Amino acid sequence: MWKQILTYLYLRKRDPNEPRNINIKMMHGMNRISIIVFFIAVIIMIVRLLTK
Repeated sequence: MWKQILTYLYLRKRDPNEPRNINIKMMHGMNRISIIVFFIAVIIMIVRLLTK
């Protein structure tokens, strides 16, 4: 799971043998956006908890 997250965030090289078409690119793009929004929400929640 962590390898896939690192791949979505471009922190790890993609497998050159992996199939690439527009559907997979769109899916990876949506997953990347979801992961980033999730991390931003977690950071905001931690900041709110610490500043009370």
